[in-house]
Amino acid sequence: MKKIWLSPPHQSGNELKYIQEALDSNYLAPAGPHIDAFEQSLCEYVGIAHAAALSSGTAALHLALKTLDVGPGDIVICPTFTFAASANPIIYLGAIPVFVDSEMLSWNMCPDVLESTVRHYIHRGKKPKAIIGVHIYGMPVQLDEILSICHKYEIPFVEDAAEALGAMYKGRKLGSFGTMSILSFNGNKIITTSGGGAILSDNKSFISKAKFLATQAKDEAPHYQHSEIGYNYRLSNVSAGIGRAQLEVIEQRVKQRRSNFEFYQRELKNLPGISFQNESKHSFSNRWLSCILIDPQLSNGMTSESVRLALLKENIESRPLWKPLHLQPVFRGVPYFGGNISERLFEMGLCLPSGSGLSDEDLSRIHRSINPKNKSAWIEHNPGN
Repeated sequence: MKKIWLSPPHQSGNELKYIQEALDSNYLAPAGPHIDAFEQSLCEYVGIAHAAALSSGTAALHLALKTLDVGPGDIVICPTFTFAASANPIIYLGAIPVFVDSEMLSWNMCPDVLESTVRHYIHRGKKPKAIIGVHIYGMPVQLDEILSICHKYEIPFVEDAAEALGAMYKGRKLGSFGTMSILSFNGNKIITTSGGGAILSDNKSFISKAKFLATQAKDEAPHYQHSEIGYNYRLSNVSAGIGRAQLEVIEQRVKQRRSNFEFYQRELKNLPGISFQNESKHSFSNRWLSCILIDPQLSNGMTSESVRLALLKENIESRPLWKPLHLQPVFRGVPYFGGNISERLFEMGLCLPSGSGLSDEDLSRIHRSINPKNKSAWIEHNPGN
C-alpha cells in the first residue's frame, strides 16, 4: 500500500519555471527578483503593507519579538496548546514565556484566561511585553476579544499565522491583524518554499528593522561594519521562486483542504464520541489539518491512540494534537494559567491526513480504517476495551 502522509507538499506545476529563472539569472543567494515579487504577492494576498521573506516561521517570530524590543526578563504570553516554535524565540531573547490555556470552541487561547493573566502581571508591576496569538490548525483565534485585551492594556499583539495562510476572520485574511504577524512555509504547510517563513506588518519601520537584522545587521558602509548582533535569516531567491508558484494556487489549496474536512465531518460525525474543531460565526479556517476528538467514555472502545495505530498499520500517517507546552520537559516550571482544556485536547485529539493532493480513493481508504465496521482493526491496539 502506498503511504498516505499527514500533510505532504503539493506542487503547482510552475515551480520549475521560477527555479530555472533563478538559475539562468545566477541569483542563487538570498537576494534577487523572486524575493521582491514573492514579498509583494504576499502583501497583496494577505492585505498588509510590508513583508520580509525569511528562512523559517521561527526566524520570523524571533525577529518580530526582537523588533518589539523583547529582552531578558520580559514577560511574553503564549498559548500552551501549540508547537514549541511558538515559544522557543521567547527563550532565545532571554524573556519569560507564560502559557495560557485554550477554550473548547476553537481550541485557541482563551480570552478570559488571557485577561486574568495580564492583570496578574500588571498587578505585580510586570506588564507583559507582548502577546502571541496562534491560529491553531488554521482556525482563527477569538480576535475581537483578544485584540480588545491588547488595546485595553496597550500590549503588542504578535499574530502567529504559521498554520493559517488563506484563513479569514470577518472576511479579512489572517496575518493582517498583528502589530507584527508571521507565516510559515515549511514543507508541511498549505504552501511551501521547501523551508521558509515571512514577517508582516503595516509598520514600514518594523519590517525595515527585521530585514536589517535578518541580513547580519550590516551597517551602511562600504566595508563590513556592525553595530548590532544580526542573523542569517533571509530566504533565498530560489526558494522565493518556489513560493511564488505555490502562492499562485493558494485559493485552490484552501478549497481542497476544506473539502477534506467536509469529507471527514460528513463520514464520521455520527460515530459515537467523535467531535471536530468548529468554526465560530465570523471565522473561516483554511483547515490546514483536519482534526477530531474521540471521547473514550462515549466511543465504544475507540480512542485517539487506537485509531492512530490502526491507521499506521494501514500505512497511513496521523498524529496526536499538540502536547501542551506546560507539560513539555523543556518548559518545566514555566508559569501556566488556566485549567485542563489543552490537556483534554491532547489526550483525545488526532490529526487526520489533510494534504491538498488526497484523492477520493485515499479518503475512502482512511475512512475504512476508522469505520466501526472495522472495529477489530483498532480494538486490538486497545485491549482494555
